[in-house]
Amino acid sequence: MKPLSLLIEILIILGVIIKRCRLKYLDCLWWKVTSLKIISEGIILYHNADIEAEKHNKKQKERNVTTQVSVNEVKRLLSHILERRKLIKVIYQRENALGKKKIQRKLRIRGIQNKDLSKRNKNHLRKQAKKNFTDEGDQLFKMGIKILQQSKSQKQKAEAYVFFAKAANMGNLKAMEKMADALLFGNFGMQNITAAIQLYESLAKEGSYKAQNALGFLSSYGIGMEYNQAKALIYYTFGSAGGSMMSQMILGYRYLSGINVLQNCEVALNHYKKVADYIADKLEKSESIPVEKVRLTDRPENLSSNSEILDWDIYQYYKFLAERGDVQIQVSLGQLHLIGRKGLDQDYYKALYYFLKAAKAGSANAMAFIGKMYLEGNAAAPQNNATAFKYFSMAASKGNAIGLHGLGLLYFYGKGVPVNYAEALKYFQKAAEKGWPNAQFQLGFMYYSGSGVWKDYKLAFKYFYLASQSGQPLAIYYLAEMYATGTGVLRSCRTAVELYKGVCELGHWAEKFLTAYFAYKDGDIDSSLVQYALLAEMGYEVAQSNSAFILESKKVKILEKEKMYPMALLLWNRAAIQGNAFARVKIGDYHYYGYGTKKDYQTAATHYSIAADKYHSAQAMFNLAYMYEHGLGIAKPGGKDDTGSTVHQRGHCLPEPRWPTVSEGHSLGQEIV
Repeated sequence: MKPLSLLIEILIILGVIIKRCRLKYLDCLWWKVTSLKIISEGIILYHNADIEAEKHNKKQKERNVTTQVSVNEVKRLLSHILERRKLIKVIYQRENALGKKKIQRKLRIRGIQNKDLSKRNKNHLRKQAKKNFTDEGDQLFKMGIKILQQSKSQKQKAEAYVFFAKAANMGNLKAMEKMADALLFGNFGMQNITAAIQLYESLAKEGSYKAQNALGFLSSYGIGMEYNQAKALIYYTFGSAGGSMMSQMILGYRYLSGINVLQNCEVALNHYKKVADYIADKLEKSESIPVEKVRLTDRPENLSSNSEILDWDIYQYYKFLAERGDVQIQVSLGQLHLIGRKGLDQDYYKALYYFLKAAKAGSANAMAFIGKMYLEGNAAAPQNNATAFKYFSMAASKGNAIGLHGLGLLYFYGKGVPVNYAEALKYFQKAAEKGWPNAQFQLGFMYYSGSGVWKDYKLAFKYFYLASQSGQPLAIYYLAEMYATGTGVLRSCRTAVELYKGVCELGHWAEKFLTAYFAYKDGDIDSSLVQYALLAEMGYEVAQSNSAFILESKKVKILEKEKMYPMALLLWNRAAIQGNAFARVKIGDYHYYGYGTKKDYQTAATHYSIAADKYHSAQAMFNLAYMYEHGLGIAKPGGKDDTGSTVHQRGHCLPEPRWPTVSEGHSLGQEIV
């Protein structure tokens, strides 16, 4: 049979089949998908056969020999299509047989049984169609995830979202979540809040905790939705119940600070502990997430000079020095690439390259880091206990604390050597004496758990505290555990919550600090704001001040202008409560000028006083002096205050104030050009 005639026959058969389709939506959907696949395969068959025929004719002319078209390929495709046709035929025969039996059987019981059987059969067909559809969507989603994990450039990451889009189109919920997030946060410049909300609402009905968390966030800010804190709280509650770590963290912060709920330390503790347990488990597996928290208020004119992010030109200069043999720079670049810091991508090969160069020059730190890489294992340095022991020993022989700590770990966990707690304790103590925080933590853990030593909570607390002063995250976690349970210390809910909060802020969601910063730097203000605002909702003080700073810039398009200053004031207030002196001065400015609230000189003076007395802010002191001089909210010098006493205060008469730029603290009376 010729390929074209075969294709025509297929189309005729499919036409008959589709006409006979009288099933419900899912069944018809399955038939349509099946039909389209059969048609496409028929077209492929025809196209392939046509190509093969052309090749055949060409070869005949050139070689003057007789050959045949690739019959095997045609047969394979044909048999595949025929199998589909047989399957369809069998299904319809089964349905017809069941229909006839139902008519023939007159007994009520058998009629009911037949009805149930028919119903079960239809359910089976629906489930099968849905399964086929779901399986294909799952495969596309997995392909997208694989590309995303392996990609380094933005272009490669964008390709992953092509697969997510296809998978989402097939109803894959995880892919839909990815696409909704991309639309919300503006990944690859495709921000569309309205479309994101539609997807989230659809996902929320399916029970997606990520969607519920996102809808809660949007409701709390009034971005694309009605500003409704009560609704936001409901979404967060459902999100946390479904397993959202972000919702847990948001609720923890709300109960800690009393935001739209009654302040309750114990409830906050419960929420934060769940997230901290999750983070601690990741940290124990060496899956820590480096976090660069750039303050937009620090260097607004020249963000590229921010010390938190390594400028490209400076990086090139460091590479030049490293190639010239600067050992210290080699070790530093190795560390940056090992964990992906300062805006650099994690690159194990580059890390190992720089460490090996430095180790060859005699750097004990480099030797220790090579040992660490082989101990943990990665693409560049596959896990090898013997190699790790070798490099740790080389570093330890030079008295290096990291090398001593590494040997302690090998003996503690029995990696490549027999478990020996006494040896581990000896090496940990030597490294701890040199001030290495990881060794201090390990000592604390040994005394806390009684591993090779008698349990001693006082010693455990001592070493955990020492390590926590250097920011060792697991030490902070165990200190929180001790304060939460009153183990070895007097129980303190507030202290435990603050410590847990610090651990929670090391979660993978903190990666948004970098993407938000780069979005801001590239001029994508809305994308930057949404990312910072979500982190602000989770209780990050830096994100709160950054969000407020962006709102003041008047460049935001996703919020109405009348909402910007009140929202900025709210965020400055939350940042001030967490100890940001600049934010405290800002609150004073808002009440002084009447932005986002009514003019209130007394409240402004109160906030300036807090900033001056608690943080010794020079700006706040100047502003208070100006208010004293002009009697703004405070009695004028020489006049009477509320107690009837004469006020004596020197100051300088300044011009009438105008709204200042958002890039600096504000001197009252300063004229802004």
